[in-house]
Amino acid sequence: MAILNILKEDKNISALRKKSRPIEIIDKRTATLLDDMRETLKEAGGIGLAAPQVGVLRRAAIIEIEEGELIEMINPEIVYREGEQQEIEGCLSSPGKFAETVRPAKIRVTYTNRNGEKKEKEGIELLARAFCHEIDHLDGILCFDKAKRILTKEEADELKKEDQEGK
Repeated sequence: MAILNILKEDKNISALRKKSRPIEIIDKRTATLLDDMRETLKEAGGIGLAAPQVGVLRRAAIIEIEEGELIEMINPEIVYREGEQQEIEGCLSSPGKFAETVRPAKIRVTYTNRNGEKKEKEGIELLARAFCHEIDHLDGILCFDKAKRILTKEEADELKKEDQEGK
């Protein structure tokens, strides 16, 4: 397994804006990509990573919100959306930059796993946002494209602090 280079928005915007192609055959290369993405995500300290962020224009993404509960998605699609949530998002391709976005509060996705099995998973709150965020990457969309406003790290930290104090 290898730690891959995460493309940064400031230097690689054109690569991050390209739409990824479906994965037609799930093989050893696909498994290696998923394994390398897992190691890269772990090293970066994020919760999600899409293949285009590591320079691979294929429809693969991973999410790990709870340690040890990795979701590997090949050719994911959102099949259901419900409600609305407004939260702050960051992106491994844009360190130090944050966006206040509106996303569905609940979604359902279908995807294929590394074993070729069709899966369906529902996400609420953070998982719903992560699904939307990573699937957007597969379509060349960044969270900042959907931002109500762009925040600095300091503004994001202050809003998070206020949110924690209000709960």
